[in-house]
Amino acid sequence: MNTLLGRRTRVLVATTATAGMVLLAACTSTDDSGGGSTTAGGVELVKAGQLTTCTHLPYPPFQSEIDGKVQGFDVALIDLVAEDLGVKQEILDTPFENFKTGAFLNSGECDLAAAGMTITEERKKNVDFSDPYFEATQAVLVDKKSGISSFADLEGRKVGAQAQTTGEDYAKSKGLDPVSFESSDAVLNGLRTGQVEAVVIDYPVVQGWLKDKANAAAFEVAEQVNTGEQYGVTVKKGNDKLREAVNKAIKDAKADGTYKKLYEQWIGPYDESAASPAAS
Repeated sequence: MNTLLGRRTRVLVATTATAGMVLLAACTSTDDSGGGSTTAGGVELVKAGQLTTCTHLPYPPFQSEIDGKVQGFDVALIDLVAEDLGVKQEILDTPFENFKTGAFLNSGECDLAAAGMTITEERKKNVDFSDPYFEATQAVLVDKKSGISSFADLEGRKVGAQAQTTGEDYAKSKGLDPVSFESSDAVLNGLRTGQVEAVVIDYPVVQGWLKDKANAAAFEVAEQVNTGEQYGVTVKKGNDKLREAVNKAIKDAKADGTYKKLYEQWIGPYDESAASPAAS
């Protein structure tokens, strides 16, 4: 067994209502007896009849369990890919660090990974990325009583970030020593409970969190930092057929208005700048 798989994995079926397709959420077996398959378009899948997605829960609004069902912006986008391939999406909840190495893609546990993941040159060494589908900025989230009004004010303060993320990397690159949390929920809870005075985390995550009136009353974004980040979906090195299928689904969704609809459903008011044009 892959050592990362032994640490923490859960298999869940994604549920969205994209393009009229509703998949019931349920716990499923990790039995591999179904074997792989190849779709009519030549895309090879690790399990017959399904598109297996690696992700890391929770990371709202991109993927999280809501009423026992895995839902979110990324989930809905990959449902479009699955629909094009004539299969259903199944989600495998895995440790975030495996996304940098592509471990679960290389071991045949997953077909692709979708986890609000920033495209970086380091990660490109181990996996192939789709065209970018989202422009992301980092946010400095603070208690309104903290006196922190910008990233510059974080010096000497106790700052939190999600482990293995670009938010953590950015904080470290600016001379900070952030407290590492395992998930985005844990980061935000660390701020809520006073474990840290501020957090550096992707702005869309903060947007969703501040929709709660109690959170919005107590916390605020001190600054948004444009780090030039773009999210992409990853596939195993050389899996061009699947990468092209993902790119096509993203491009089609932007062209027919589906992307805008999903963005407004899961993230908030649509901004054209949030949807990076497909790479040429």
